[in-house]
Amino acid sequence: MSVSSSKLPLFLYGILLCGSFASFPLISSIKHGRHNARSLMHGSGSPWNKREEAARDGEYLLGIKRLRRLYCNVGIGFHIQVLPTGRVTGVHNENIYSLIEISPVERGVVTLYGVRSHLFIAMSERGKLYGSGNYNTDCNFKENLLANNYNAYESAAHPGMYIGLSKIGKTKRGDRVTPTMTMTHFLPRI
Repeated sequence: MSVSSSKLPLFLYGILLCGSFASFPLISSIKHGRHNARSLMHGSGSPWNKREEAARDGEYLLGIKRLRRLYCNVGIGFHIQVLPTGRVTGVHNENIYSLIEISPVERGVVTLYGVRSHLFIAMSERGKLYGSGNYNTDCNFKENLLANNYNAYESAAHPGMYIGLSKIGKTKRGDRVTPTMTMTHFLPRI
């Protein structure tokens, strides 16, 4: 064994040891109000700092809107649609009224907005789905990810009531369905 090969592990250990102590001055400079290398590199008003603040506040999805079609694999398979009349139904083929904007309100709570009809999907206290022109608490739904990778949408204003479609594409009353039924399982599709 040569001298240079026996010193290589010692050299690598020294680099590792120095690297672990190198972070201590940065932490102490943060406590004393001095800028560290990261804040100098990104600037104080950068999106990186805003992302970290948002993640700390629990607002990780606020403002991110997803355009999807909610597919329910019941009967012959239906997409939920919001018609301009305010009627919410299921349709087998995709159309302009089945494009839904899923927008988060708070962690795990979303609104479902018909892009073409300009109406929110809302649920009354009796569990009936309807299209609402104005945003209100009936428009909030808890988005629950199920074990089969589908989502179930529970009314946030009326707990225990879910969005569901029958095997012929009609909406079911929210108090007559449970998340174990396939008629409440929706797959957000692009």
